[in-house]
Amino acid sequence: MFILTQNFKLSLIEKYRNATNKLILLDYDGTLVDFSPLPEKAIPSEKVLDILIKLIDKPQTKVIIISGRVHQDIDKFLGHLPIDIIAEHGAMIKENGEWEKQIIDNGSWKNKVIPILNQIILMCPKSFVEEKHFSLTWHYRNSESESGHTHSRELIRILENIIPSYNLKILDGNKVVEIMHKEIGKGKAVKNLVEQNNYDYILSIGDDETDEEMFEFFLNNVNAITIKVGNGSTFAKYKLNNVSDVIMLLEQLSSGD
Repeated sequence: MFILTQNFKLSLIEKYRNATNKLILLDYDGTLVDFSPLPEKAIPSEKVLDILIKLIDKPQTKVIIISGRVHQDIDKFLGHLPIDIIAEHGAMIKENGEWEKQIIDNGSWKNKVIPILNQIILMCPKSFVEEKHFSLTWHYRNSESESGHTHSRELIRILENIIPSYNLKILDGNKVVEIMHKEIGKGKAVKNLVEQNNYDYILSIGDDETDEEMFEFFLNNVNAITIKVGNGSTFAKYKLNNVSDVIMLLEQLSSGD
């Protein structure tokens, strides 16, 4: 993995301008907006919205937001834009203004997992559970750091004894632990997307463990530029430090011809 220096950025932008069929995949939280103690407060700035509109209007450019968010939440932030959205890690996809489920899951497994999460909440103050259509997420971003991390390890240990019976998987994310159906994942979502089109330029940016499936899928794709935001091990080819760096790069990409 390389730090995305100015020279690399210029090369990336040049490749974009010379390509004929372009795909830009952008995570939301930690990539386009900074994390907020309350997820509903992570609202995109006018600058981000302006950049997205400019990118959407670029010829031969497909822009897709790919997020773990509940589809109603991400729709509140970006639904007014003419943009396709992959939500809940690929379980819900919005194309041409319409949302469609991508898997069948009655969620019966939640009855087993929710009581466990509620116990962890009692032991770890300021943590909370977010229930999505196809997953459950325990957030500990607002908890005391050491307590949050310790309880997250305990939670994962408990869940690992349960998930095989329900065909689930655990995502150990950025101060979140998410439980979902095994068939859901950003890797599967982008695989289906790329197989339907012949893109000669792909830019994929994300910050979290949930984005690693996407980065791993693109590992051997010579047309794909993958960028990890922040620290940590990754399958991404390049790295940016923070949301501000991402916005700066996208602004450069959206300007000019």
